[in-house]
This record gives sequence, C-alpha cells and structure tokens, in this order.
Amino acid sequence: MSLAFCGNDNNSGAYNVDRGVLNNGCFLDALTVVPHVFLLFITFPILFIGWGSQSSKVHIHHSTWLHFPGHNLRWILTFVLLFVLVCEIAEGAVSDGFTQSPHLHLYMPAVLAFLAAITSIVYYHNIETSNFPKLLLALLIYWVLAFVTKTIKFAKYYEQGVGMGQLRFCITGLLVLLYGLLLAVEINVILGRRYMCFKHPTEVKPPEDLQDLGVRFLQPFVNLLSKGTYWWMNTFITSAHRRPIDLKVIGRLPIAMRALTNYVRLRSAFEAQKVRCREPRPQPWIWRALRQAFGRPLMLSITFRFLADLLGFAGPLCISGIVHHISKENKTPPPPVKLLGIYFISSQEFLANAYVLAVLLFFALLLQRTFLQASYYVAIETGINLRGAMQTKIYNKIMRLCTSNMSMGEMTAGQICNLVAIDTNQLMWFFFLCPNLWAMPVQIIVGVILLYYLLGISALIGATVITVLAPVQYFVATKLSEAQKSTLEYSSERLKKTNELLRGIKLLKLYAWEHIFRDSVDETRQKELTSLKSFALYTSVSIFMNAAIPIAAVLTTFVVHVHLSEDSDLSPAVAFASLSLFHILVSPLFLLSSVVRSTVKALVSVQKLSEFFASDEIGEEQDPNAIIPTSTGHNNKYQAIVSGYFTWTDGPPTLSNIDIKIPFGQITMIVGQVGCEKQIHSRILKALCRVSSPTDRKRGPVAYASQKPWLLNATLVENITFEMPLNKQRYKTVIEACSLQPDIDILPQGDQTEIGERGIILSGGQRQRISVARALYQQTNVVFLDDPFSALDIHLSDHLMQEGILKLLREEKRTVVLVTHKLQYLPHADWIIAMKDGTIQTEGTLKDIQNSEPELFEHWKTLMHRQDQEFEKETVTETLTMLERKNLRRAMYSREALKTEEEDEEEFTESDEEDNISQVLRHRATIPWRSCGTYLSSAGLLLLSLLLLSQLLKHTVMVAIDFWLAHWTSHAIQVDIAGRNCTMSRVGGNHSSYLLVFSLLCCLGIILCLVTSVAVEWTGLRVAKELHHGLLNKIILAPMRLFETTPLGSILNRFSADTNTIDQHIPATLECLSRSTLLCLSALGVISYVTPAFLIALIPLAIACYFIQKYFRMASRDLQQLDDSTQLPLLSHFSETVEGLSTIRAFGYEARFRQRLLEYADANNIASLFLTAANRWLEVRMEYIGACVVLIAAVTSISNSLYNQLTSGLVGLGLTYALMVSNYLNWMVRNLADMEVQLGSVTRIRGLECPRRGDDDKPLSASQVPAGWPQHGEIQIQNLSVRYDSTLKPVLKNVNAHISPGQKVGICGRTGSGKSSFSLAFFRMVDTFEGQIIIDGIDVAKLPLQTLRSRFSIILQDPILFSGTIRFNLDPEKKVTDGMLWEALEIAQLKPVVKTLPGGLDAMVTEGGENFSQGQRQLFCLARAFVRKSSILIMDEATASIDMATESILQKVVMTAFADRTVVIIAVSVAASSSRCPLTPVSPAAPQRRVCFPRSRRKPEGRGCYLVPTLL
Repeated sequence: MSLAFCGNDNNSGAYNVDRGVLNNGCFLDALTVVPHVFLLFITFPILFIGWGSQSSKVHIHHSTWLHFPGHNLRWILTFVLLFVLVCEIAEGAVSDGFTQSPHLHLYMPAVLAFLAAITSIVYYHNIETSNFPKLLLALLIYWVLAFVTKTIKFAKYYEQGVGMGQLRFCITGLLVLLYGLLLAVEINVILGRRYMCFKHPTEVKPPEDLQDLGVRFLQPFVNLLSKGTYWWMNTFITSAHRRPIDLKVIGRLPIAMRALTNYVRLRSAFEAQKVRCREPRPQPWIWRALRQAFGRPLMLSITFRFLADLLGFAGPLCISGIVHHISKENKTPPPPVKLLGIYFISSQEFLANAYVLAVLLFFALLLQRTFLQASYYVAIETGINLRGAMQTKIYNKIMRLCTSNMSMGEMTAGQICNLVAIDTNQLMWFFFLCPNLWAMPVQIIVGVILLYYLLGISALIGATVITVLAPVQYFVATKLSEAQKSTLEYSSERLKKTNELLRGIKLLKLYAWEHIFRDSVDETRQKELTSLKSFALYTSVSIFMNAAIPIAAVLTTFVVHVHLSEDSDLSPAVAFASLSLFHILVSPLFLLSSVVRSTVKALVSVQKLSEFFASDEIGEEQDPNAIIPTSTGHNNKYQAIVSGYFTWTDGPPTLSNIDIKIPFGQITMIVGQVGCEKQIHSRILKALCRVSSPTDRKRGPVAYASQKPWLLNATLVENITFEMPLNKQRYKTVIEACSLQPDIDILPQGDQTEIGERGIILSGGQRQRISVARALYQQTNVVFLDDPFSALDIHLSDHLMQEGILKLLREEKRTVVLVTHKLQYLPHADWIIAMKDGTIQTEGTLKDIQNSEPELFEHWKTLMHRQDQEFEKETVTETLTMLERKNLRRAMYSREALKTEEEDEEEFTESDEEDNISQVLRHRATIPWRSCGTYLSSAGLLLLSLLLLSQLLKHTVMVAIDFWLAHWTSHAIQVDIAGRNCTMSRVGGNHSSYLLVFSLLCCLGIILCLVTSVAVEWTGLRVAKELHHGLLNKIILAPMRLFETTPLGSILNRFSADTNTIDQHIPATLECLSRSTLLCLSALGVISYVTPAFLIALIPLAIACYFIQKYFRMASRDLQQLDDSTQLPLLSHFSETVEGLSTIRAFGYEARFRQRLLEYADANNIASLFLTAANRWLEVRMEYIGACVVLIAAVTSISNSLYNQLTSGLVGLGLTYALMVSNYLNWMVRNLADMEVQLGSVTRIRGLECPRRGDDDKPLSASQVPAGWPQHGEIQIQNLSVRYDSTLKPVLKNVNAHISPGQKVGICGRTGSGKSSFSLAFFRMVDTFEGQIIIDGIDVAKLPLQTLRSRFSIILQDPILFSGTIRFNLDPEKKVTDGMLWEALEIAQLKPVVKTLPGGLDAMVTEGGENFSQGQRQLFCLARAFVRKSSILIMDEATASIDMATESILQKVVMTAFADRTVVIIAVSVAASSSRCPLTPVSPAAPQRRVCFPRSRRKPEGRGCYLVPTLL
C-alpha cells in the first residue's frame, strides 16, 4: 500500500484548497510540523557536539545543579504534554482506521511533536546543569512557533464547526494551553536570570551541598524524572556489585536532612507551641509541634497517595472496557464525523477501542506506581528526619537531666535507650503509615461506588461481608498486638536472665549453678514460647483472613447476584472487574489494623517522651539550691559549702548540715567507712546533686575519675586523651604514672586497641587506671578522683600515688579531691575530710585531727601501720626490672593470645581473598541455601511436607477458581447470544451448576488458606524452639575459654537480635516470599496459557528482572547491614552518655558529645535513606516491568481474541493475573533480599563454635563420689602444669604443694603471675595437661564437673550479685534454712543492713546489685560462701573493694567462722595474705603457709611457683 502524507483516496478532500489553504486539514497538520523540525535540527548538533560548562571551574555534582526558575513546573508541564501527545497519536491512529488509505498527517505531526518534547526537556536539562542559559533561546523560539501554529489550527477548527464533541478539538485546545504555559515559563527564566535583553545577568552560585562532593544522596537535587524513577541510584546500585557499600561510599547527608537542621526546626516548633498552649499536659502540644515542624511534607505524601489510589481504579475499569469491547457481538463501529476532509472521532468512540484502553491502562499503572512510591518515600524521609530530630532532642535532655532520676531508680539507662531505639522508631513508622489514615476512606468509598455500578445491590452485600469481617480482623490484630507485647515482655525477661547468666558465667561454673540459671532461662523461654504460640496463632488467623476474605466476598456477591435477579449480567467484563475491585477494597480494610496499632503505639511513645521531657533538669534555667561562696578568711584559697543539705530526691537529705572547704592547689582527701556517702562529696562540688541551700554552680571543667570506671567504645589512646589533642610527652608521662605501659605492650594493637563494650576485654584494675589516666591527662585546674585505688594492688596504688598525684598533679599546682579508704596516704594530704553516717565527722590537716580527734587518729594510725607494712614487705619480696615488666602477661593472656592468632588468620585469609576478589563478590551474590536448608530441616519432615504441599495445593485451587469463573462467565455470554429464546429456567439451571462448582472451589480455597497459614507459623515456632534450645545448651556446656575469647555482646546478640529474627521475622518473610513467588509464577503461567505469544516478550522482561534483582539484593543486604551497624554506635553512644554523664559534665564536654551524637545520627539516617531509596528503586522498576507485562498481555489477548476467537472470559482472566504480576513482582524480590539477610541469623547461631567440656569419659560418676567429700580439705598438688588452651603456652609449670586439712594458705604474687590460674585449676576451669590435684584422696580430674564444683566455695575479686531476692543470691539451690542465712549475714556484718530492708531476706536485689555499694556486694559474696559449708574455701582478692576497717573485721571473721576449713587466700602481696594468715598457727597440726608466684609465668627452670613457709 502506497503511503502519502495526506492520503491517496480518490474522493479524499485532503488536497482540496478551494476554500483557502488554512481551511485544509492536511495543511494545518503540516503547518504544525515546522516548529518540531526546527527544534530537532537546531538542538541535535548542540547535544551531540556539547559546549563548555561555565560551572566547570567549581567542583560540584555536575548533573544535579537545578537552578532555573520554574524548573519543577516545566517538568510537570512537559510530562502532561507528552501524555496529551500520546493521546493525539492514538486518536490519529484510530481515526486513520476509518479511511481507505493511510493518512500520515493524522498522527505523524504528533509523533514529531512527541520527539520534540523529549528533545526539549533533554536539551533544557543539559543547559541547566551546565549553567549555559543563553542557549535557551532555541527553546524560546520553539515555544513561540508551537504556540502560534497550534493556535491557528485550533481557531480554524472552531471556525469549521468542530466542537467539544470531537476529541481532536479538545486535544488541540489542551496543546495550545500547554505550549502557552511553557512559553510563559521560558519568559520567566529570562526575567529571572537576565541572560538576554539585560546588561548584567544574574549570577547564581551552586548550593553548598553540591559543592561538597562528599554528599552523595542526591534525591533532593535531581530533576523530577530522576526523583520519580530514582535514576540517580543506578550507578550506586550497580557499584555494589563491584565493591561492598560502606559509610565512605554513601557519604554525608545533605544539610536540610541532617539531624541538627531538623532539631532546630523541631525545637522552634516546641517553643512556639509552649508559648501558644498553656495546657499542663505536654502531650497535646507535642503533637502540634510535630505537625508544625513536619506536617508540610506529610501533606505532600498524602496528596501523592490520593492520586495513586484514584489511578489504581483504572485497572478494573480498563479490564471491564477491554473485555466488554471484545465480547461485543458486532465489533465494527459506525463511521465518525468527517470535516475538513478528515475524520473526527468522539471521546466515547476513542475509549471504546480496546487497544486504546490497553495503552491507557499502561500509562495509568506507570503513574499510579510512581505516585505510590513517591508517597512512600516522602513519608519515610519525613519519618527519618523526625527520628533524627527527636533523638537529638532526647540527647540534649539527657545532658541536662538530673542524675537523681537514675540513681534512685525512677529512670534507668535501659528506659532512656528504649526511648531512642523504640519510641522514636514508632513515631517514624507512624509518619510512614499516616497517609493511609486519609487515603483509606477515599479508597473504600470509590471502590464501593464502582462495585455498585457494576453489580448493583449485590455489591453492597459483598462489601458488607468485608465490612463485617473487618472488625474481626481488627480484633485479631489487637490480640496479635497483645501477644506481641506479652512476647516482648517475656523476651526482655529472658534476655535479662541470659545477660546475667553470661556476665556471671564464671561464678556459675565455679559454684556449679549453671543448671539453675539454665532452668530459669528455659522457664522464661517456655513462657515466651507460649506467648509466641498465641502470636503464631493470631498471625496465622490474620494471614488466613487476608487470603480468605476476598474469596468469601466474591463468592457471596456472585451467589447473591445470580439469585437476586433472573436476568443478572454476569459477563466476564463485570466478573473480573469486580474481582479486581474486591482486591482493591480489601487492602485498606486489612491495613486499618496496622494503622490503628501504629497510631496507638505512637500515642504511647509520645506519652513516654512527654514524661521524659518533663523530668527534672539541672542547668541555668533552674533556681540554684546551693551556693559555693569564696571564703574571704583564707584569701580566696578555699572553696566552701556552708550549711548544705544534699539529697538525691525531694525526700530526706542524704547529707545534712555540710560545712566543708576545699583548698585550691592542694590535695584534699575524703575518707570514711563503706556506705557513708563519701562519693557524694565529689558530686556535690560538680553540681550533680540537688542542694537544699543556695550555691553557685558556675565553674570550669573538672577532670573526674569515677569509682566505677567509665570507658568509651574507642581505642585506648582515645579514652585517655578524651577529645584533647595528643601531646606525646604528656601522654607518655601519664602512661608511666599509671603503670599502663606493660598493659599496652601486650595489647594486640597497643594503645590503638579497641576497648569497647565497657572495656570488658580489660581487667578491673586496667579499666580503673585508664580512667585515672584520663583525669591526669586533662589540663584542668581541679581533679576529682573517686576511690581510684579500689581495684589496684599495693604496688600499683603506691606508684599511682607517688608519680601521678604527688608528683604530676602537685607539681602542676592543681586542686585534687581524692576519695579513698587507703589510709596510708593520709600523711600526703593537705586537707582531710572524715565522713560518718552522712555527716562530716571532722575535717582539717592530719595534725589538726590528731589534736581534735585522738581516738580516730589512733584508729587510723593502726590501719596506716598495717598498710605501710604491706608496702615494705612487698618491696622486699618483689624485685622487677623494666624488661621483665614489659614481658608481663596478665589475666587477659589467653584471650589476647587467641585474639592475636585469630587476627593473623583473618589477615592471611583477607590477603588470599584480595588475590581472588571475584570469589568474594561471587560469594556475596550467592543466596545462603545451606542456611535455608538448616532452617527448614529444623522444622521436621512432617511440618515441612505439610508446608510445601499446602502451598502448592492452595495456589492450584486459586487458579482453578479463576479459570472456572472465566469458563462460567464466557458460557453465560454464549448462552445469552446464541439462545435468546431459551427459557429462563435453563439459564438459571446453568448458573446453578456453575455456581455449585464455584462455591466448592472457593470453600476448598478458604480451607487451604487456613492450613497454609497455620503450617507456616507452626513451622517457624518449631524452628525457633529447636534453635534456641540448642544454642542455650551449647553455651551452658561451653568452657570458659569461649567467654574469655568472645565478646559478651556477640554472644548476647545470638540470644537477642538473632533469636528475635528467627522467632518473629523469618516466618512472616517466608510466608510472603512463598506467596508472592507462587502468585507470580501462576500468573505468568496463566497469561502464557491464554496467549502463548506472551512468552516471546517474557524473555527480555525476565532478563531485566534477573539483573535488577541481582544488583538490588547485594545493595540491599549491604545497606541493611549498614543500617544496623550504624544504629549500634548510636545506641551505644546514648548508653555511654547515660552511664558516664557525671564524667562528661565534670569535664565540660557536653558540646563535644552532642557533636558526636549528630555524627552518629546522620550516619544512621543516611544509611536508612539510602535503603529507602534502594527499595523505591527496585519497586519502581519492578512495577514498570509489571506494567509492561500488563500492556503486552492486553495487546496479545486483544489480538488473539479478535483474530483467533479467544473467549472474553480468558481475556479477563489473563488481564487480572497480569495486574497481579504488577503487584507481587517487587514483593518477591524484596522478600528474597530480606530472607537472605534474615537467614544470616540462622548462620550465626549454627556457626557459633562452642567446644564441649570434657565431662563424658570420667571414671567416677556422681553417685560414686562420697556424699560428704571433701570431709577434711587436704590438698595435694603434684607436678601441676596449666594452660588456657592446647594452642597456648603454659601459665603454670610443674607446681608441687601440700595443704593440710584446716590450713590457711596465702598465695601471693603480682598481677598476672598465675595466682588466679592456680585457683581455677581446682575447679578444672583451665586445661591441666600435666600433673594432678588430689583432694582427700580423690583426683579431681576423675570427677564429673558438676559434682566437683558443687563441693567447693570461692569468693572472686569482682563481686557478682544477681537480680532477685537476697535469699536467692545466698542460696539459689534452696538447701538451707532461714536461720542459716541470717547466721551467714551476721558473720558477714550484713544482718543490720538486711533487717532494715523491706522484706528482709526477700528484699529485692537490682541487676548487678547496684542498690548496694561495692563493699556490701563483696560481703554478700562472703555470706554466700559461708552458706555452702564446704571444707575448702578460696578467696581471690576478695577484699579489694572494701575499706580497711571492714577488711579488719572480715579477717577476724575468716579466722573464726572458717576456722575448721581449708582456706586458700589469693592476694597481691605477702603482707596482705599474712594479715589474713597470721604467723602463729591456728593449731600445731595446721601451720599457715604462703605460696608466692614470681612475676614471670615462664621461669627458665620451668617452675611457675614456689613455697615460702611461714614462721611457726
């Protein structure tokens, strides 16, 4: 067929120009071609050749500088223009179908206009990003020409009587309007930038964000097309395939999204609402402040959601129109109106074309998905910004928080961290779900109206079914929320017990109490599993209702529709459009429960936050309660407090009537007994307590070392310098003063070693010295040291006192306040304050106190003499060179040695992997099938078979239901067409037979939905039970080496995050993944069956899907891990700040820690934003591919129906399933990526290596061990050699000793000399590879561990108490009477303390025993050891944390209460052991001995210890 621009019909009037050229339709169309050809010829050379960029002198993100006025409006108008031009092309093609020969002028100008519009926006984008506005002159000329030509065409149409009834007239009018608006935008650019017709053009500088090349999150800066499709993420996503994503890759946040920016906005809103609202309750104005600060972007998200939901109804309407068009008996439409020699069609005729509807459906899906993802993104971005602002506000509140709230238990660090970790996230997700609150009513109303239009009154009945079942769904969701809350409570309790178990694992193993705490954890786990069963049950019911309600609604509607009227219309167009509408209608009702739950949680979170923000503060805004005046009597040499009353709360004062003065530039010591509130004095002067009489809080920074060492999760050098510049000379001096150099020498990376997790890889003494070194390093005028010697041996204490305090601090003339019970240092004090029962007993110089309080001075003199003897004897006994000291290996020897070996292995492995980087990338791209197999196999064969079979049967029945519906409706049309004269009873009978089968299939589908949901949840429950049980047993039976070489946080994460993932997240992800995958496969199968030609187009779409999911999975996994990993430092920083609040305030480092908080918050937010953008990137592409599937399926189905007589029912079926692909394709990939990340929890739990203790091959069983063993306590050590592991060197070699029954033996030696290793050998906590220990004639190596450890008692250096009652802490086995417990408390000098507590023995002990002092906790441990009544007691530096007076009492208790028992006392000095083991024997048959260990663990002669007999 020959082609001609105006057609070659013989009777065509296209070439008729009798009435003028402008009255010829073909010429008018040809005239409109001129502007488009002009633009294409002008711009193409410029686009291809390029030009120099004026912005090249500035380093910016070149493709993102959008700065011309009206930028967004231009893009919106261009998008509308492109859509209208597509409609013009389609209208021309449809009109051309009525002519005898092709008329190119009907659609070719529109095609050229389409190309010109695309060229214009590309051209504009390049000009704008390159800042070359003069080249916009070409666009100005183009818009003028296009506007003029279209206006001429529109005017001639109007003159010829073409009106609104003809679609082309409407399209032309729209084009005139759009070209006019674009022309106005172009003129506005000229007026704004003055690049022509003005002498001085406007200079515009790039924004600060774009000049910062570290800002790589470009969503706020790119054009609308890139924003809507996340095109700028392409490079980022694909680069993840080449290298892992880390913080360096994602860069920094834009300024407008940073936590500080959003915090300023939130604070302004808070202050404005506080001024405006006078309500006493802060909760209402908090909501109003949030709305004021973040309401505008939320409204934009709601608008996008409205548009997306309205466009979502285009799917059912287009399906109805396409199927209705195909099912018409006469498919030949009547000819349209002919004017100006060409045909004009109406909009009704245009929309009656099935191909047009297919194209419109395609564009509607594209727009709907774009608006929906834009709504999601804006809502999540707003939520993330809100979270960052709220976290910053919480942190600023913490910095002003009164510490009495935490000290008195009103507020815990865990509660504050929960505000950050949970409540801020609840608000974030509420903002994400908030658009649904407004969109759901609109969606429901429109859906019901359309259903009523299609089905009449029966649609209302179907909607009523959904509405009636919606409250049931809400009830289930409420129960689900309650079950989840209950599960969370039990989970928190289980984690608390597990945490205590892990922290006290050494004590539990030494006392053989592991089974008690394991049973306690198991008991709580059983409660948690019971709650998880309820959670699984309600979850399965919820999943079942999600799948079953649409089936029930459709079944009810069709049954009523068939029986309600005999001439009911149940055509495929009505049936499948109704089916799609029901699916749309059910979605908001199901989402309602989630939205309501999220709203309730947000209300609760705001209530918690309002209470927190209303808590007491300290700062300038409060009225001061005490003043610190300068004493004029001492020439400003003293800082004094006069008549001060100090309290933690508004109750009775802890300290009363306090009159003290602190001399400047001198050393002040505060002394007193345990529990006399010595430590509160240092906090008084740092303004940390409430003070009941006025003081002046204005002060400079103070260097402070707390009694409980506080360390950062940072390197050792960063902990010491503490935000100060590194002065190498001063740093070295401080290190030497604190004796830290030997410790640094044995650390894996020296002072660059990370000492995070509260410094758990260090001993208590090491942590204490680092804390003191931090105070010494700071160059402040005042230094507060709160009991810095409590965890140090006598040598380290004296060295620190001499070199650190007396030399370094005194020489610098700094004011030193030292709280201590080491009375031997009192002669060095310039001023002494003695405390007793919360009041000052006396104060002054030592000479003053000698004169005023002679009895107190004599008491001190006795204790000081004893401690001086300790130092002298220790000095005589120990001679060390610096070389020997640097070779010292301390208690952390085994951990660090193994850690070094592991790091060497990791470095070797990494070097190998670097040689083969492709192998690493291939491993990252691999789905962890082995972990998936481990997870499924843990469920058992029966559940696994039920799960797989039910899933396959369910989706098979679902496809059968839809196939039967297609067959039924197609047959109904054929009966209606072929048998108009048939009786109505015959038609009704046909409906009845089809309806019966349809009802049976629907009922079977509903049952299978229930079976599938139950199978999935019960599978997850069974796996959770098995994996946790195996993990707990594995940990309990593991040797101590695991806990010494593995960070506690790493083990605890297996029980917390990983267990929670397995309990609650993997089952839901598994169900979603299996459902979306099977739905997509069944949909593609149905479409391919309906139109086999679809398989040809499926191949490129499948290839595109493969590469998209391949790139996305790796990027998503990296970003999820990055999101988690950046959240941990943020939460850790909050926890660190709460725990170290006193230190931070004392140093005056609030601003520095706030800055670090902002950095952590921004790092977490940028990871979350990139993850959100990556998810939107995937969903947009997958849904665009789904739209392509719909378009191809629609076109092939229409063609197949028109030419191959495909039934209209199958066409409707194919289109319905094509829409299903569009909905579920992205979920399949998302769930696959989520499952890949979540299976990492299974991998980590299964991969936790816990070597079992060797307890299976012991010759003696528990029943063979005598009941009273050991009766006498005789210990024989023969050639004993000990090591921590077979891969490590020995710590003890060839030790021989004999300890007689009832003998008291002291084991002394420097830190790390092997004393503790010697004591642990009794309990087989270390590897005894040579020699033996024989106790009362039995080799301990032949005994079961449980029996062996249950017969001894030990008191460790670090006192450990567990949460629970005092009774439980003393006797968890419940073997002794209350009388024996009171006797033990009386011996430990604790009976008066316990009697004053509410409940007595049933008084509660908080976690870690924090409601008792350090010394009291140690005394409880002594009472615990006495309760066991064992013949052998081991004391491992048990008096390190108590004052000398209490220690003196304790020594007498040991010699009397344990007089008939064998006692092994480990001490750091000979004098310390001799003080407890007097030089005179208890009896002639039981002399005392001291076993002394040299400083080196590996002596040249192979001996690790030797005996030093005492004088008898």
